[in-house]
Amino acid sequence: MPPRLTHIALRATDLGRSIDFYARYAGLVVAHEREEEATRVVWLAERAEDPEFVFVLIPMAHAGGERSGVHHFGFSVANRTDVDALAARARAEGILREGPRDAGPVVGYFCIVEDPDRNWVEFSFGQPINPRALA
Repeated sequence: MPPRLTHIALRATDLGRSIDFYARYAGLVVAHEREEEATRVVWLAERAEDPEFVFVLIPMAHAGGERSGVHHFGFSVANRTDVDALAARARAEGILREGPRDAGPVVGYFCIVEDPDRNWVEFSFGQPINPRALA
């Protein structure tokens, strides 16, 4: 199974304003939210029940001159072995940013790779996009 795009994580300097913007302009609704290390993380989707794709809003201040925007693109793979193989390939090419590592039941087992334009791309296994699967 090839990797499947499941989410895009966006930096948000004002979470409330971002939620409001995507609700008003794109009709997105909050599908899931949680506190993670004292930070509120919100998932937006076209529907709250059984979403197949989400925007993950992550509150972040921007470093001087850094533009806001995409934090990373998230792809799901079939198993941990696929994550390990992608991480090994990226390590050999000098573009592995993080992992592979297990970040628990919400994030799952993942690695982060840097594309040619320095965008981050996450490959994960065991990261449910449907909030029902989190219980």
